Amino acid sequence: MVASIQIKKVTSRDKVVIDLDVEMGGPNDADFSPRVSISGNSLEMRNGGNSDVLACIDLDDVSLQMAERDRVVEARIKFSVDGMHGTLTHKTPNVRDGPKAKKLAEPRWKTLLPLQ
Repeated sequence: MVASIQIKKVTSRDKVVIDLDVEMGGPNDADFSPRVSISGNSLEMRNGGNSDVLACIDLDDVSLQMAERDRVVEARIKFSVDGMHGTLTHKTPNVRDGPKAKKLAEPRWKTLLPLQ
């Protein structure tokens, strides 16, 4: 289950692009199916099986017209898992031997979402 969704920024070039940070509840959780809708001049994000609005942002006139024209929004999603992707507290002095030698994987996802 999705713990939280944050909309980082909205840009409009050829189509409307939204950058999202999604925090999942646990490492074995794979229940995420984003849904996008427009209500007035705001863009609302929901999870597939849930009717609650998880994130909302107001669009400017140009982005709103582009979204209604194309009826699709491109989403760039960065996932994190509660308890796994936090700050590193114990650093090893010799970088070649310790956990600072490699970064944690940052799962990213890019998709086109139809407006509902």
